[in-house]
Amino acid sequence: MPRPLVATIDIAAMQHNLAVAKARTPRAKVWAIVKANAYGHGLARGVRGFAAADGMGLIELDAAVRLRDLGWTKPILLLEGFFAPEDLAIVSRNQLEVAVHCDEQIAMIEHSGITTPLDVHLKMNSGMNRLGFTPDRFGAAYVRLRAIPTVRKITLMTHFANADDVRNPSLLLSEQVRRFQDGIAGLSGELSLSNSAATLLHPELVTDWVRPGVMLYGGTPGGKTAQEFGLLPTMTLTSEIIGTQDIATGDAVGYGSRFVADKPMKIGVVACGYADGYPRHAPDGTPIIVDGVRTAMVGRVSMDMITVDLTPVPGAHVGSAVTLWGDGVPIDEVAQAAGTIGYELMCAVAPRVQMVER
Repeated sequence: MPRPLVATIDIAAMQHNLAVAKARTPRAKVWAIVKANAYGHGLARGVRGFAAADGMGLIELDAAVRLRDLGWTKPILLLEGFFAPEDLAIVSRNQLEVAVHCDEQIAMIEHSGITTPLDVHLKMNSGMNRLGFTPDRFGAAYVRLRAIPTVRKITLMTHFANADDVRNPSLLLSEQVRRFQDGIAGLSGELSLSNSAATLLHPELVTDWVRPGVMLYGGTPGGKTAQEFGLLPTMTLTSEIIGTQDIATGDAVGYGSRFVADKPMKIGVVACGYADGYPRHAPDGTPIIVDGVRTAMVGRVSMDMITVDLTPVPGAHVGSAVTLWGDGVPIDEVAQAAGTIGYELMCAVAPRVQMVER
């Protein structure tokens, strides 16, 4: 039989979380963000879970084509646009929409020879300083795109760095909004600003389109817990105890002997490790559930196993059920303990982990 490590994907929870996004933005259209294989959930599951979305956004051209093969007929947006001139033939053939964030992309469109209409999302760098035209260059990029006969619709887009931290001293959310408004002055087109954090925390910034990502998968973008936002976990990672050890005071556990027992303890070995996507840097005390009882990880995560304190679960044995994250132990809580974010844990689940639906 296979290892007892299973990631269970809850399609109904995905549908619920999309409904939360739509309820919070009743006048906006929703791009369901499905990059990174739908945050590790699988594109086919994304199509079913987010069937009510107005469009899907991602960065991978081959995955966009696969969405069409899976039967998705609504809009698809390439959030980083395209990377080479030959990509535009695929974009045209599959009726994809593209972000445009640099002069080089505009030049590729100008010389592409495509004859079908192309819908463009012109991206402004309003302070994130990743992709996009700065506000002072945004208008010129717009004019240049508007002069291309095949460019049909231009949506005006930016991305917030700190929608979950409006008082961030390095870049205020209000400053990004001001820069965006200044940069689009006099330009026409639909607006696309809000990621998950802005969708949940700043309804005043909701415009024509919103682009929720992690919230659709039951993770919090900040501000409150996912549960407080009314979101449900969409991925639950479970395993079993595959071995136990009774250790004495002073005994150490795992590589590097990082954890040393201060009392007699019962230790459980769980079939899951960093090769499965569990964060190797997770510290002692990272929450975990065994037979319905919350306890904690102890010792260093190894490639295929983690070790857990079974002292609070005296009846635990080989075969006892383990929940690593999801139902009962929020993925964001595990991520926070490990010094990372829930997004990373979802996306890092390895191919060798069995994935099922419910």
